[in-house]
Amino acid sequence: MRMLSLILAGSLYFIAAKSQTNTAAWQADLRLLQQTIHRDYPFLFKNISAGAFDSAADKLYQAMPRMQEHECLAGLTRMVASIKYGHTALPWRDSKLKFHMTPINFYWFADGLYVEGATRENADLPGARILKVEGIPIATVLEAIKLLVPSENNQFFKARGLDYLGIPEALHAQGITQSLKNSINYTFEKNGKTFDKTIPAREAFQIPRFYGFTKPGKGWLTARDTSNTPSWLRHQDRIYYYEYFPDSKTVYVRHSQIQDEPGNPISVFYKELYGFIEKNDVERLVLDLRLNGGGNNYLNKPIITGLIETKKINKPGKFFVIIGRRTFSACQNLVNEFSNYTNAVFVGEPGSENINFYGDNNRITLPNTQTTVLLSFAWWQDKPQWENAPWLAPTIAADMSFSDYQRNNDPVLEACLAHNERNTITDPMEKLKRLFMTGKMNEVESEAKKMAQDPSFRYIDFEGNFIDAGRMFINRKQPEVAIRILEMNTRIFPASIRSWQGLAEAYLTAGEKDKALRAYQKIKELKTGN
Repeated sequence: MRMLSLILAGSLYFIAAKSQTNTAAWQADLRLLQQTIHRDYPFLFKNISAGAFDSAADKLYQAMPRMQEHECLAGLTRMVASIKYGHTALPWRDSKLKFHMTPINFYWFADGLYVEGATRENADLPGARILKVEGIPIATVLEAIKLLVPSENNQFFKARGLDYLGIPEALHAQGITQSLKNSINYTFEKNGKTFDKTIPAREAFQIPRFYGFTKPGKGWLTARDTSNTPSWLRHQDRIYYYEYFPDSKTVYVRHSQIQDEPGNPISVFYKELYGFIEKNDVERLVLDLRLNGGGNNYLNKPIITGLIETKKINKPGKFFVIIGRRTFSACQNLVNEFSNYTNAVFVGEPGSENINFYGDNNRITLPNTQTTVLLSFAWWQDKPQWENAPWLAPTIAADMSFSDYQRNNDPVLEACLAHNERNTITDPMEKLKRLFMTGKMNEVESEAKKMAQDPSFRYIDFEGNFIDAGRMFINRKQPEVAIRILEMNTRIFPASIRSWQGLAEAYLTAGEKDKALRAYQKIKELKTGN
């Protein structure tokens, strides 16, 4: 009995000593990360202040003695993610710390979050909508894991953050589970029936995916009908390809990386493409970049210059660029250049990159825990600072529902084919600006109201653009012009606190205190609901 007690005591001492050693290692690496960013990357403190970052680091440092190692890893991940630049990240796959995953691929469609793919032993799950994780509503779970993702905007999280739904270590670290588990319980809805399923987690592995979508085979199933393949998922062995749709006289291109394909570099491919357009009966070009996460932006030049030279297609309503949540990095540079220099009409959903952004990262290895951190160093500015935004908004909004995906429908491509040079507004805000500059204020308001109510323009922030225009005229000492714009804004968006706030500020600047007070009273009513 005494011997057993000595063995147990020795074991407990060893565990405590090991825990203290690990804690010290994580704390040392946290301070090193903090110092490195302050010393070498202080320009990254844009979306979070240096003070707020340091305060969060101090709280994490104090908490680490009470944390397990996966919680420490998550803590560092939250610190890096708080910088909110997609190229600045802490990739768990490069961590020396083992973690686990459930064999499910999730995708956020327009009508909800679904199981897009799963292993054969979970054949009942593809096509199921996820409602809860460990009994907690999915919206709450998403907000918790979002803190681990360096999201420049919500599109980045949709594209690259959902894997954490299947990682028990992440769910525990973010407070979704009270203890670390080796399985995850989900609540699903499928075919009108709600059911729970507990799924064992495996040691981390690579889900077989094509730019976020499950590649069926080798034990994996997809929710999509594989008897047919839509254009945007064809030729998965190719980085880029094109095909001709004779009925609509359209050339369709899917380009999914800014990288040269072996034996067929970008310069050669696009020379052939533009040559085909010139020599054949082509009235429309659709360039699909919805899966394109970037690469080498120095390869963009022949794409842009060739398009500019192809005059038959570089016209309003003839050149359509599909963008989506995976449009990122060097592809954002390409999209910006199309916006600057061509008559491109952007279709789909916003990309996952800010218009101007920090990219090109250095790989830093924290020596005590061997944790890899990526820190961005290059500022890419393709547009003036006043045009920067969380994303480049598509002119024509088009989203894919789960049913669309399952049945191989492509509403995004269909939107491109439904528009032409007669019915396409290339730049809605530019159209309103031209009306304004010619003094047609009534037309500005009627057109703006119509556009703001059109779901095709739902990603365009008309309200914010009008507020920015008002502030510009205030800065130019023309408050009367600002007031005209901002009064119009409150008529178009009468229930928006943001619109009334902008108008109240303009009234104050113009010295119209009574009107400002009435505007602030309106804000109060909107806030209280009275």
